[in-house]
Amino acid sequence: MCCFSGKIQSVNDTRIFARMGEQGNQFIAYSMALSTVQDVAMLLPIPVAKGRGDGAVKFISLEKYKNFFDDLASGYPAPRGTFNQPTTAAAPTHAQTIKVESVGAYDASFVPSIGDFSRLDARFVLPTDVWQQLPGYKDFGFAVFKLKAGHAEVHPMAFSFASAKPTSLFFPTVHIHDGMVHDRATFDHTLYCQPSSEHDSIRWEESPQLASQFMKVPASQGLIRPTQHVYRKQMSGRLKNQDVLLALA
Repeated sequence: MCCFSGKIQSVNDTRIFARMGEQGNQFIAYSMALSTVQDVAMLLPIPVAKGRGDGAVKFISLEKYKNFFDDLASGYPAPRGTFNQPTTAAAPTHAQTIKVESVGAYDASFVPSIGDFSRLDARFVLPTDVWQQLPGYKDFGFAVFKLKAGHAEVHPMAFSFASAKPTSLFFPTVHIHDGMVHDRATFDHTLYCQPSSEHDSIRWEESPQLASQFMKVPASQGLIRPTQHVYRKQMSGRLKNQDVLLALA
């Protein structure tokens, strides 16, 4: 889900990478081009394993690898002739303010549940009625990135989390850009992944080379598995407004 705490002017060229790590921890890297006249937060609901509390998410700085997604795209040579209402959330058991971390160019926080948004700066919280339209997210946690006003592409956001769905890769692609939930939305997304092993059942476009041949593996901070290929799916146009869940089994 790509949802914002305030109204934005535009968002496009969304790129998401996902990989399942050890012991059910999923990695996500996220990039976009955003235009906004006010400071906003982007909230990414994620299926976090229960009982992990505030420490379920580890943020990863890609400040020194701003071209992470450009390098991913380089692994796919262009074909010749083309150009490149939910149950009310329980009140938090403690009232400590949500921790804010500096992650490169961003301030980031992990919100363990919908009820825990009361512990976050009110400027970066969605109206309650939004969640009432999304009952499927009542058990999710939320990675929150605070973004400055302006029009810019900055380095990708990245993190890992203890997944409640360890046999699938989760891509947060539901749109909430105006405080409302629409059945269909305009997509301009490229999704990338590395499954835990090479899967014939994944019908995404496979990179011709291993990741180590086109990615700066040390700079990826553990996101990239060097000895595997990368898979890609492109989504564009008016599509059903939902997240993407890719089964690995």
